[in-house]
Amino acid sequence: MKLLFDQNLSHRLISLLDDLFPNSQHVRGLGLAEADDLTIWNYAKDHDLVIVTQDSDYSDWNKLRGAPPQIIWLRCGNATLDQIHGKIRHAKERIDLLEKPEAEVDIVEIW
Repeated sequence: MKLLFDQNLSHRLISLLDDLFPNSQHVRGLGLAEADDLTIWNYAKDHDLVIVTQDSDYSDWNKLRGAPPQIIWLRCGNATLDQIHGKIRHAKERIDLLEKPEAEVDIVEIW
């Protein structure tokens, strides 16, 4: 599974989580730092990426449009890089459900 980190998250998460989610990307590295949410949504959909965000808009869109893309919604507020890294790493088992169609999971919320 490849992740696409939204602008509101550090690009350093890519290297910190590479052992769990190789080949993940950040919108900044793709030239999408200033792109609107729909552009990012479509990029993730076209490139089989799971969006990682703190923005509730993607969750709302998922409810209206369905998946793909799937969403990892970080609901932990203003957390440090280390805290976010730890929360994602700790949630790996739940995140893996996104790859199991029988689980019928399109959004993983991390608190």
